[in-house]
Amino acid sequence: MRLIYNLFIRLYGLGAMLSARFNPKAAQWVSGRQNQAGYLRQAANRSDNWLWFHASSLGEFEQGRPLIEAVKQQHPEYQVLLTFFSPSGFEVRKNYEHADCVAYLPADTPAHARAFVQQFRPKAAFFIKYEFWFNYIKVLHDEGIPLYFISARFRPSQHFFSFYGFWFRKQLGRITHFFVQDKESTQLLHNNGITQATETGDTRFDRVAKLATTARHFPDIVQFKGNRKLIIAGSTWPPDEQLLSSLLIELTENWAMILAPHDVGAAHLSELSRSIPVQHQFYSRFDPEQPCKVLIIDSIGILSQLYQYAAFVYIGGGFGQSIHNIQEPVTFGCPVIFGPKYQKFSEAVDLIRLGGAFAVHNETELIHTAKKLMRDETYRKTCSSVCKNYVSAQTGATEKIMGYLRNNLFI
Repeated sequence: MRLIYNLFIRLYGLGAMLSARFNPKAAQWVSGRQNQAGYLRQAANRSDNWLWFHASSLGEFEQGRPLIEAVKQQHPEYQVLLTFFSPSGFEVRKNYEHADCVAYLPADTPAHARAFVQQFRPKAAFFIKYEFWFNYIKVLHDEGIPLYFISARFRPSQHFFSFYGFWFRKQLGRITHFFVQDKESTQLLHNNGITQATETGDTRFDRVAKLATTARHFPDIVQFKGNRKLIIAGSTWPPDEQLLSSLLIELTENWAMILAPHDVGAAHLSELSRSIPVQHQFYSRFDPEQPCKVLIIDSIGILSQLYQYAAFVYIGGGFGQSIHNIQEPVTFGCPVIFGPKYQKFSEAVDLIRLGGAFAVHNETELIHTAKKLMRDETYRKTCSSVCKNYVSAQTGATEKIMGYLRNNLFI
């Protein structure tokens, strides 16, 4: 099976090289790895006291970030090596102030894994959520370097637990410890003979809870809002935006919407503007003197802080592969509506059950749910309390992990 896995890794790399000719992200994936050998060599020579954190992309980095910063604060004697698989994570966080070296993860071939680990010889490695690179896992295990998985989550449908999953399941035995998000993951691992697992929750809740107390003020948003209540539609895709256009017609004078599309490219923004049936403006050109029912956010990096102004939120992606992050709005106490593809996120499942979130399947359900939240303030406040209480109960994962590490690593 390892031979098949290694063949897959090589084919993936070859596919990326071929795609690089016409795909900018693939080009970054390839060139970033080709051009970093000297940088890695210089970084590795600066210290022999590294801790290695690896994230697939930006979302996973945000889950690991609270732990990175806790380690840096409490154990400044360590240098932090931060690697990414995806350009979308590396390009945004390549200058992250709490990391001493930020790089792309070399492709998971046996030779690359051995060379990279032996170059840095980290005191420990931390892989975030789903980053199962089996050659790196083997080399770390063979070298006696502890490997921890942070905010992992397991489901019975994953290949580890399928009829053909024996080899993959066996690799999990090489992991020093799993810090998992929920009881179901712990139980699933234990049932399959993997006992080195502890339920600690999702570290990202620690990050978003901190965000809620440090969000900055946005004067233009306050002016746009005025005396109205706001719906914020965040990380939307075209199928979401088609549904929302019908909701916009239903908004009364005391309601307005902020629309933050996932794609802020000029072509999509132009198309989106043409599809909105009410008066609207772009955030970058906002004029408070002009009447406006919808404000389109045509930049990135501020959405997570804008949720402080929302009465409730619609999160996009649920009519595609899966919903985007709902933790950020929930931490501000915003009830959340999203499409039907949400099952991969335990917080979405939990909040639907508790009454703080709502899945809709079509335009009719969206309008019905939104109208109930708009018209019944008592109901909306009850939903908001559910969200706030849920976040409060979920925080603390970082300290639980640090407690374990103080007894087993930092000794």
